[in-house]
Amino acid sequence: MHDTFSLSSLGQASSSPDWRRARGEAALGDVHRTVALPAGKWRRMAAFLGPGYMVAVGYMDPGNWATSLAGGSKFGYALLSVALISNIMAVVLQSLCARLAIASGRDLAQACRDAFPRWVAWPLWAAAELAIIATDIAEVIGTAIGLNLLFGIPLELGVIVTALDVFLILWLQKKGFRWLEAFVITLLGVIAACFAIQIALADPAWGQVIRGFAPTAEIVKNPDMLYLALGILGATVMPHNLYLHSAIVQTRAYGDSLAEKREALSFATVDSTLALTFALLINAAILILAAASFHVAGQTDVAELSDAHRLLGPLLGSAITPSLFALALLACGLNSTVTATLAGQAVMEGFLQIRLAPWLRRLVTRAIAIVPAAAVTLIYGSAGTGRLLILTQVVLSLQLSFAVVPLVMFTTDRRKMGALVAPVWLAITAGLVAAAIVVLNLKLIWDFAIAAA
Repeated sequence: MHDTFSLSSLGQASSSPDWRRARGEAALGDVHRTVALPAGKWRRMAAFLGPGYMVAVGYMDPGNWATSLAGGSKFGYALLSVALISNIMAVVLQSLCARLAIASGRDLAQACRDAFPRWVAWPLWAAAELAIIATDIAEVIGTAIGLNLLFGIPLELGVIVTALDVFLILWLQKKGFRWLEAFVITLLGVIAACFAIQIALADPAWGQVIRGFAPTAEIVKNPDMLYLALGILGATVMPHNLYLHSAIVQTRAYGDSLAEKREALSFATVDSTLALTFALLINAAILILAAASFHVAGQTDVAELSDAHRLLGPLLGSAITPSLFALALLACGLNSTVTATLAGQAVMEGFLQIRLAPWLRRLVTRAIAIVPAAAVTLIYGSAGTGRLLILTQVVLSLQLSFAVVPLVMFTTDRRKMGALVAPVWLAITAGLVAAAIVVLNLKLIWDFAIAAA
């Protein structure tokens, strides 16, 4: 399989003395530089809309639902500030992903492979794979629960059925990457409509909602709040999205001159910022719904998706609410499988330069996720799947540092990025984001160690 990256550009990216190895063939080579850009600034900008929404899917996946439901039911609107801060971090980090890809011609996995010795690159690959498995477990469980709540399909069977959506992804991608993006955006519209109706029925206290976006010191002081806050952070700023975005932004045929790359970076940043703002609205809606329905009614321990589905109807006095909740959950699960499987392909190809057939790579990733999800479902039922969902998000949060730190290192290095190196203000902001993620994760590990002792 040959990518369409120009030979002159490839030579420039490969021969730089600031990279240990040549880039080689681009990851996701079957869609690399396949989306043509039309004439006219606004039409070119429109052509860039899509990758950001593919990435935004990962910011509202079923694992995020579990942590947001748990946070909203237990602490009301207080953790809205965490959702906001996490989203701001996400906007900064995803803009760096686009910058890395466009400036260096490498996605994050390739950059790690080409910049670090193998004894560093291989553990980073292992961490990335672990993050993708954790992500896929959340999506398998979420999709299975959605199928169960909407159509009555048993959870155990639903977990197995989720493997079939891999073939839907492959069929859409064969028709063209824009078809895949259109599928994702359509389901995002379904999710937004479902939550708009549910929020209207819940009628939250909007004054408390606004105050909830202001951070409080209690979040760090209270171990229970910090655990859920890190779960929300892990569900919002997801490691696999950093690898994915830096790969799929290169589906656009934006050219190789500095002016073309600057324009591409501008369009890609607009795309991801708009998409992540949309994701914030959905994430906030989940937490607001939980606070306005469960917390207010004294139901402070709702973390299971099935419990939320069962309680919403009686609490909001509407028979349609549970169906809307289940439909949105199923749409989220289907959408999230797209991002996790594509990210898995990009990570394997980028780090290891191993090219499996796309259907095989995606089935392997899904199989690894199905085994623990099916085991927990069979042994513990829906209660166990809820706890597993929250655990996957904390695992993702702990993996973040291994993706974020290299990303910041690369994009602030002028030797690697050239004229598109991150400006000073962005470098400082990104450094603070990376430091905050590392410190919060160390705090979580410390709290666990104290509790275990």
